[in-house]
Amino acid sequence: MEEKVQKPLPIGVENFEEIIKKDYYYVDKTLFIKELLDKKGKVNVFTRPRRFGKSLNISMLQYYFENLKEGQSHIFNGLSIMEAGDRYHIEQNQFPVIKLSLKDAEGSTFGLAYRRFKLEIGSEFRRHRYLLNSDKLDDEEKQTYQYIIEKSLPLPPKKNDGKQGESIEEAKERELTSFSNSLKFLSECLERHYNQKVIILIDEYDVPLEKSYFGGYYEEMIEFVRSLFSSTLKTNEALEFAVITGCLRVSKETIFTGINNLQMVSIASHEYGEYFGFTEQEMKAALTYYQLEAKEAEAQSWYNGYLFGDATVYNPWSAIKYLRDLLSGEPFPKPHWANTSSNAIIRELIELADDVTKKEIEYLIAGGTITKPIKEDIVYAEMTASMDNLWNFLFFTGYLKKGAKEQRVETIYFKLKIPNREVRYIYNRHISEWFEQKAKTFDLTTLFTAVVTGDSETFSEEITLLLAKTISYMDSAENFYHGFLVGVLGQMENYVVKSNRETGRGRSDIYIKPLSVRKQAMIIEIKVADDITKLEEACHEAMAQIDEKRYVDELRTEGYRDFIKYGVGFYRKECEVITGTERVE
Repeated sequence: MEEKVQKPLPIGVENFEEIIKKDYYYVDKTLFIKELLDKKGKVNVFTRPRRFGKSLNISMLQYYFENLKEGQSHIFNGLSIMEAGDRYHIEQNQFPVIKLSLKDAEGSTFGLAYRRFKLEIGSEFRRHRYLLNSDKLDDEEKQTYQYIIEKSLPLPPKKNDGKQGESIEEAKERELTSFSNSLKFLSECLERHYNQKVIILIDEYDVPLEKSYFGGYYEEMIEFVRSLFSSTLKTNEALEFAVITGCLRVSKETIFTGINNLQMVSIASHEYGEYFGFTEQEMKAALTYYQLEAKEAEAQSWYNGYLFGDATVYNPWSAIKYLRDLLSGEPFPKPHWANTSSNAIIRELIELADDVTKKEIEYLIAGGTITKPIKEDIVYAEMTASMDNLWNFLFFTGYLKKGAKEQRVETIYFKLKIPNREVRYIYNRHISEWFEQKAKTFDLTTLFTAVVTGDSETFSEEITLLLAKTISYMDSAENFYHGFLVGVLGQMENYVVKSNRETGRGRSDIYIKPLSVRKQAMIIEIKVADDITKLEEACHEAMAQIDEKRYVDELRTEGYRDFIKYGVGFYRKECEVITGTERVE
């Protein structure tokens, strides 16, 4: 019997037709179409963290509704929407569609971002350029249509570019006005040509806002996007309905001013929860299909845990990459989502953290929950105005998950926690990188002098002071303290600092050797106490291990004869050190 070939996994494939026609493994989200039609929202804005299937769902909607995709209706055969009833089928391939992705509408300046915005708009105009031959459009409309196409391209200006007598500033203003009104104009042209209202799909709507905030041209971008969205969604009689996706729900007053038919669906909403991300049942089915059922618990701890509405979901990007790794022989889970963006918001949190916030971060990483007020209408310009705002951004962008919800007077509060091990890794990595940079600014002279002279009391005091300044993530307690000490002591000049090297009959935690073998080398062993009263005991245990396992032997073979041995005990942010010396011949 011929062995059944497993379907390939759609790594990075966001085109619905490609997934179906090339027979990739597809988690069926087509009932999203049914719910949209049932609820009849005019302007639907869906916010989900990055890489949670927004772009694929936008592509799915285009293939289902667009009349230009009429010959592709069979690609929905066998999917859930085809069992939903005839009243949904009569909507299939009946509408002109405008589809825009703003994921590349960004740059280091407003000018660069605006040019990329124009390229995307122009691409959609070119996709519908058959309208230039439509007998439903007059010559002036066709000229406007052609003008937008030409202005969207990075071409050198024509000799007589612009209207006669028009200044450069007036020409720029005319262009900006044309692009601000472009989607409304295109939808009016499509409606007249087809005698059918238009569906508008906009993906990654908030990328230009986020990038402009970090790039320093936020107000310029807000003004343009507000003007574009207002004309497209507020005063557009040609609109059937719109679906807009992004990572963050931004204040209605920012870019959706006056749009009264707006339906905002964030991760805090109770609708549409199961259509972005893999539900636990869907992930279990995928693991079963690929005969990886034994990995369910591991997959859950690493990639599950997000709560959208009432649905618990996996990060789909990471889940697919995890499955691919397992099938290719990689035995260990990886933090795939961590590598899909700069995670700048985590760095903002760590940089701005006061003592209270540092303790909250530590508590979250240890598996605890914090309670914070939730403000859904927020703008990027307010992100760092308060720590509560920053916690909100972390929640809505997927770095925290919601738990219990309560109302205090007029304010809604959520219990928040880190959703899974993958996200905890992001916190840990950025905390580690932050402290490494921070440590370079500290005056460590007193500490280094204490280490090379065997002053255990000062060594202990200086390390305790440093621990108070950092954020401990305690991924594995000894690993944290080990990395912390290596990061600090690694800055000693004229000394080589090494960790976890094979020595004698075991592995020393850290050794420090001077460039000259005539000077004393240092060996450090770390132990973690589970109670403050056992701190000294941990130090003695560490010292005994140095002697028992003869950690001095490797350094002795290199020519060193004099050693300072340190037994270092840690309990939370307390450190104690004992010391001893040894000379060997």
